[in-house]
Amino acid sequence: MLATTLSATLIGLQAQLVRVEVEVTRGVPSFELVGLAEATVRESRVRVKSALAHLGVDLSEYRIVMNLAPADLPKTGSAFDLAIAVATLGALGVVDEESFADTLLLGELSLAGTVQSIRGALALLIGVRSCGVTKVIVPACNEGEAGLVPGIEVRAARTLQHVVAGLCGDEILPLARPAWDETQPQAPDDLSDVRGQLHARRALEIAAAGGHNLLMVGSPGAGKTMLARRLPSVLPALSVDEALEVTAIHSVARAMGDFGLLGQARGPLSSMRPFRAPHHTVSEVGMVGGGGEVRPGEVSLAHHGVLFLDELPEFRRAALEALRQPLEDGVVSITRAHATATYPARPLVVAAMNACPCGYYGDGTSRCSCTLERIRTYRGRVSGPLLDRMDVQVALPPVHVPSLTSAKPGESSTVVAARVRAARAVQSERMLRGETSMPTNATLHASELARVAGTSAESISLLTKAATKYGLSARAYGKILRVARTVADLAGATAVSREHILEAIQLRLLDRFHVANHVDTSAA
Repeated sequence: MLATTLSATLIGLQAQLVRVEVEVTRGVPSFELVGLAEATVRESRVRVKSALAHLGVDLSEYRIVMNLAPADLPKTGSAFDLAIAVATLGALGVVDEESFADTLLLGELSLAGTVQSIRGALALLIGVRSCGVTKVIVPACNEGEAGLVPGIEVRAARTLQHVVAGLCGDEILPLARPAWDETQPQAPDDLSDVRGQLHARRALEIAAAGGHNLLMVGSPGAGKTMLARRLPSVLPALSVDEALEVTAIHSVARAMGDFGLLGQARGPLSSMRPFRAPHHTVSEVGMVGGGGEVRPGEVSLAHHGVLFLDELPEFRRAALEALRQPLEDGVVSITRAHATATYPARPLVVAAMNACPCGYYGDGTSRCSCTLERIRTYRGRVSGPLLDRMDVQVALPPVHVPSLTSAKPGESSTVVAARVRAARAVQSERMLRGETSMPTNATLHASELARVAGTSAESISLLTKAATKYGLSARAYGKILRVARTVADLAGATAVSREHILEAIQLRLLDRFHVANHVDTSAA
């Protein structure tokens, strides 16, 4: 007898429907599975056979053939277990095939028949909804994220026995309950902890307000890491749509941190923006994604949040160079023989580094013992094209211990965040009016930038002369104009004035890791 049910697989963040066909006949016992399945999927026959045995279903007299269609689509992951088990029961006549004909089944089975959590449940449901699927059964461990998808009936199951009882009408599987926390999360670190470093604090605020990438250079202990870790505290909370997108990525990577071996249910989804700080030994695959079973990398896991690269020159050159395309396009495309996986990748990148290998070059003391050749080699680890993509570049002077006790606390994250939200609101209004297609100034297209900058001829002349004098690239020219637009938004100005351009130039003139004390405007 033949029975068919539906499941799904992920290619990147795109869900693909899979038809699970099971034919059961009497004969020499065997369990065959075809349909371009990788090892985890092929091993499902062992899990399914054991789970069915716990239901009292003996397969020792049957020849079972399973096909996962379309046959030329790669199948990965353990989410097919539940669909294979139910289709097998349908082929045996234990469950009426009509009861699951219009239901998509997702879940991994334990040997005892427990329905365990799967990777990428949210992305799967968002994808299959667009394919017309209206009913889905998922593991109870995934109900928090699965219940967030509107327009689809999602039922949560804890065991295969409960699924069978629900399909037979003996009990009703509960609807998945969405887990969304609407309260504003509180960041553990506050900007008021930072004493002094007013120039760097201003750069941090501008970066947050416009979504601009930030590079901080300074001696050890200057506060680079401290500032970077407080950036999430001044960023606006994620919107519902952004939170769904972020959660989908983390679910695909199984980086949500609460799907343990016990399969406990996860807590409410947070609107806190992600903060990722990979170690400098991270590989190219770890940074941008890939691997045998393609998964998102750090740049995608930090989507809509912060990607912090501490000790920038210590990262592998290949890992850093792989960031160039995602920083420009906002997506990562990973091509394999059978398919191409695409992940969104639009984080706010914050990088920190020293001025030399020992860290003390240019700090006003004689502690630096690095030769010019060592300094040149150290700085050469970061390519010019990558530096060109850092919108805001700021140098941090060394912090003297006596100033830590004498300096007054700076503004709190709450105060700075209010200004950031106001500036972001101005940018969102432009997008709602159709003036721009992007939510932040950092991502504006060239044509949109020219339209919304509102720059006077005097300001453009100043910027042009500065670009010529300091040898700035065309990309740097555009980034200065975008930063100036953000400075104007923070000031509540409609047009970009000379003062805004000057501040944006000062935040860009990091002469290969050293900011000039002032901008020479004599030529202007």
